[in-house]
Amino acid sequence: MNAAVILLVSIAILACGYVFYGGWLAKKWGIDPKKKTPAFEHEDGMDYVPAKAPVLMGHHFSSIAGAGPINGPIQAAIFGWVPVLLWILIGGIFMGGVHDFGALFASIRNDGKSIGEVIADTMGEKTKKIFLAFGYLTLLLVVAAFGSIVASTFGVTNMAGAPVNEAAYEANTSTAMISLLFILLAIVFGLLVYRAHMPIGIASVIGVVGIIGITALGLNFHPIALSYKTWMIVLGAYIAVASVTPVWILLQPRDYLSSFLLYFMIAVSVIGIIGCALTGNASIEMPAFLGSFTAPASNGLFATGTMFPALFVTIACGAISGFHSLVSSGTTSKQISSEKDAKPVAYGSMLIECVVAVISLCAVGFCWNKIQDAAASEGGLAGAGLAAPTAVFATGVSQMIGTFAGGTDGQVARVMYNMLVLAVSVFCLTSLDTATRLARYMFQEFWLAKGEQPADAKGVKKVLANPYFATVLTVVLGIALGLTGYTKIWPLFGAANQLLAAVGLIAVCAWLKSIGRNNKMFYIPMVFMLIVAISSLIQTIIAKCKVIADPAGADKGWMAAQGGIAVLLVLLAVTIFIDAAATIFKADKKKDSAEAK
Repeated sequence: MNAAVILLVSIAILACGYVFYGGWLAKKWGIDPKKKTPAFEHEDGMDYVPAKAPVLMGHHFSSIAGAGPINGPIQAAIFGWVPVLLWILIGGIFMGGVHDFGALFASIRNDGKSIGEVIADTMGEKTKKIFLAFGYLTLLLVVAAFGSIVASTFGVTNMAGAPVNEAAYEANTSTAMISLLFILLAIVFGLLVYRAHMPIGIASVIGVVGIIGITALGLNFHPIALSYKTWMIVLGAYIAVASVTPVWILLQPRDYLSSFLLYFMIAVSVIGIIGCALTGNASIEMPAFLGSFTAPASNGLFATGTMFPALFVTIACGAISGFHSLVSSGTTSKQISSEKDAKPVAYGSMLIECVVAVISLCAVGFCWNKIQDAAASEGGLAGAGLAAPTAVFATGVSQMIGTFAGGTDGQVARVMYNMLVLAVSVFCLTSLDTATRLARYMFQEFWLAKGEQPADAKGVKKVLANPYFATVLTVVLGIALGLTGYTKIWPLFGAANQLLAAVGLIAVCAWLKSIGRNNKMFYIPMVFMLIVAISSLIQTIIAKCKVIADPAGADKGWMAAQGGIAVLLVLLAVTIFIDAAATIFKADKKKDSAEAK
């Protein structure tokens, strides 16, 4: 199958989904551009700060993207390109987009409060506490997984402490240098826009020129060479500071500027796929179906287990991701200037992420034979530089560009490889400090009564609800967990994240019912995602128990911890689902009684 055909048809389908299904959702829910948003009603210069639509789009898209839409399709490619593509398109339009858009709308209509507070209003304080505990656990896994991924793309040693090869050394140190300079550039951009009041257009031109400048500098001057573990500690310090600074200083401007790198990555990838197709080389080498519903033993790159539920857990951010609901209701809802921006920011960003996932599928399809040959060779995938999804993505896209621009091993392909690795690391770094800020919000909310502010708390609660305490605790726990390596975190993170998506769908469904709006579009997605996530967690629990029971089993303490977290997540989610079902049922009962009268 031709990769260009897959990409262009997918873009057309997603565009139709945005216009027709997204428009129908906005109409059914009653999006009102005239209503004053929480960003204006509660403007405080810290968290509630009105943002122009392009800036907010940049923040939201950069925050939700992470490594998910790149890692997921590559890891799930073992099931064949047809199942992967169908899940991306169907999941994105009818599940992920609905989930993200609904969470943002619910939060906007509840003073920019988190999904936890929305749950409190519709299902009570007890269910809110359960959700906050559930969400906080999931965010710790996000911090751990994304922190580990970023440290892996910056470090001159791998997670085991072994030195990386020469090519990886060059790419990693360059990426780290550019990323550090990017933070400084973002601060300057924020000062220009919010303090010097420079028009966004002029500031954007300066920002883009700055990105080009720091990229050129970083590619040629990168003296900082730190180990994986050292970078984990440095990242911990960075996210601790970033998550408590006012959003206009770093979060908004950095995410907005990051979006240019992300859009650049998408544009370059599209050009690469179409250009490669014009040369007759853009065929998807992997089979449409792998011929089995169970993946073979993993080589460290692909997913393992049965297609159901592995496919739907492995591909999260490219189809539906629970983390998105926390971004929508945690930071985005506090910055949106008009309800009319909710559809492009939330639903639109989700579908753009689907495009990234399709590009990732095309990249792994282009590299498929190389991956198979490398896996069978003496050096394995690591020796060929294809052991990680990020490397597969960057290799696939850069070599597609190389087919019509200087050769697959030419200078253009090498530069594009470095730029693509940089873009992915920006995805992850952006999601990392957003996740830390969101975890801080949730930890604080857990200890506060409805309407109570951290400053009003007394005794021990005053300490626990303190933003600095909440931040330090989150960072220490997340980074400590991340030091074990994302390969150990990712399987549990995927299931927890999809369970969070089910809970987010349930929460918005119950809220819409409580205010008398159409919520039927949530029924199938929330039930499906609940079954998927719980099935995956049960498989995890069984697998961990087998290792613990095996006298020769390794890492029993870590296996017990993973199994315990999985059990806790299942219990918390089932409790929330029961409470939500009761809320929806009671609403139906009241409606039937009223109609009978």
